[in-house]
Amino acid sequence: MSTIFHSLRSYNYRLWAAGALVSNVGTWMQRIGQDWLVLTVLTDHNATAVGMVMALQFGPPLLLLPLTGYAADHWDRRKLLLATQAAAGLLALGLGVLTLTGMVQLWHVYGFALLLGCVTAFDAPARQAFVSDLVSDDALANAVALNSASFNAARMLGPAVAGVLIAAIGEGWLFVVNAGSYAAVLVSLWFLRVHELHTEARPERTRGSLLAGFGYVWRRPDLMAVLVMLALLGTFGFNFAIFISTMSVTVFGGDASQYGLLTSAMAAGTMSGALLSARRPVPGMVLMAVSAAGFGVSVALAAVMPGPVLFGAVLFFVGLAALTFMTASNSMMQLTTERAMRGRVLALRIAVVMGGTPLGAPLVGWVVDRFGARWALGIGALSGVAATAVAVGYLVRYRGLRVSRDGGRLRLAIEAAPADETDVRVAAGERVT
Repeated sequence: MSTIFHSLRSYNYRLWAAGALVSNVGTWMQRIGQDWLVLTVLTDHNATAVGMVMALQFGPPLLLLPLTGYAADHWDRRKLLLATQAAAGLLALGLGVLTLTGMVQLWHVYGFALLLGCVTAFDAPARQAFVSDLVSDDALANAVALNSASFNAARMLGPAVAGVLIAAIGEGWLFVVNAGSYAAVLVSLWFLRVHELHTEARPERTRGSLLAGFGYVWRRPDLMAVLVMLALLGTFGFNFAIFISTMSVTVFGGDASQYGLLTSAMAAGTMSGALLSARRPVPGMVLMAVSAAGFGVSVALAAVMPGPVLFGAVLFFVGLAALTFMTASNSMMQLTTERAMRGRVLALRIAVVMGGTPLGAPLVGWVVDRFGARWALGIGALSGVAATAVAVGYLVRYRGLRVSRDGGRLRLAIEAAPADETDVRVAAGERVT
């Protein structure tokens, strides 16, 4: 047990984790409330509109990529996070006021989603890279996994609370509550022991610094493979707001409480995946291949479940596989990237994950409207299969993966690649600094 939580021995990490947990619960409440507002109040169960909200919210990280990665590496991350978290709180308050006064319209939600996406574009890479400022390198993998556990504990609690609050006080007050939750993370950032942060001199600002991250990743076949897998899953597989809301409303005829409970069922799986990840050392491509395959299989099973109870049970395994992959990819990219490049590499990772949503979410929403929610889940399942194929291709080409038959049994073997390749040091678990 002490191995799972050893990052919490750090005062700064404990304080940050506590504030982030409260804020993340509010954020997930808002996501559920926003989707429900669009799907059931502002439209007549229009999944395409929900997809458009997701596209506007997740598109800016891709469009602003060079600037956001540069900011995460060159600016003071603590001060940057103070600014972005305050801005996100004000946006939540603004949407809450519009909703409470009965003035909210669909285009208002689109506008707030776009503005929040711009804030998140700067916040997300800085927030992920900031974990390496809170703990030493030997605790970083554990801290990343616990961050995922905290995020997904909120993912489990937030939707369930949101379902109750929507029924009791409505979406408007829910948005206001979320605005207040940002105070927790702002307080935690303010009271950090700045002298104990594990910071290094910021890289020199030179011509080409904005685009240096692209060249760095291009020279790393392991990072390229992970980004392609993330692009496939982020574009077609991780559209959970559409998958779960439309299955709940159009297939199972449920209300907001059922939607919240189904989202919490998947979040319970992601929480379990995060805690299991906290026990592992540096993850590798094999784990990512297995988790991507597990995601594809579990989503396919979810598509054919006859009722909400069995659908929720399978969502647990969807969440488990998805979070295992996301945590493994995040840990590997942080631990094997030079500190001076970490912010830009993480910004590229986030842009790939979120940037696929503007393409995938409207398409998945259109499939729901045209063919039904179950067919949309089929697209998600295929993305898991495709991501698995990319991982296997990398292992065959760069790690010498071979399949052999021994006494009627199939055996897998991974051979060492040439010692002068950077990705071999990565695969062996060696940190690149």
